[in-house]
Amino acid sequence: MSSGFERTDNDVITEAEAPEIVGWTAVTVVLSRCQIIASNCGDSRAPDREDELLRIEEQDGKVINWNGARVFGVLAMSRAIGDRYLRPWIIPVPEISFTTRTEEDECLIIASDGLWDVMSNNEVGELARPILRRRRRYAAAGEVTAAQTVADSLTKIAVGRNSSDNISVIVVDLKSKKKQRNT
Repeated sequence: MSSGFERTDNDVITEAEAPEIVGWTAVTVVLSRCQIIASNCGDSRAPDREDELLRIEEQDGKVINWNGARVFGVLAMSRAIGDRYLRPWIIPVPEISFTTRTEEDECLIIASDGLWDVMSNNEVGELARPILRRRRRYAAAGEVTAAQTVADSLTKIAVGRNSSDNISVIVVDLKSKKKQRNT
């Protein structure tokens, strides 16, 4: 996963026409019956996290609180693809997490800053859980899935809270009754 992110970044920053200030985030997830592997290059909650702050400061960088923690008061993340004007402080190396799945896992929610800037992890979980359970029980064939209903609800809440960033929400229902492949 890491080499894919770094290769993509290298392709972008070596293009002569690529602007210095263009960058983006990326998340990939590998889901199996027993594990979730996620790679994230673009966590907006990270610049003032102790380990990321130390990494940035060791490179003579600064994290300034300007409408949230931002590298040099500009970018609200410490890892991204592109953004070559903020090298070496912004790096294209994703953080990779390995999570063991349990029977209690309801869903996986992958979302952009537009959601996470206005809702906490707990709040999102507390909203998602009852919607998923209710929709799984009562949804008829051909209706919008429980996962899509949760994604739509979270997006509407973020818009209603005047999120100032783009809002992308993907919900994977880990307890869906649809036949799943063995992986």
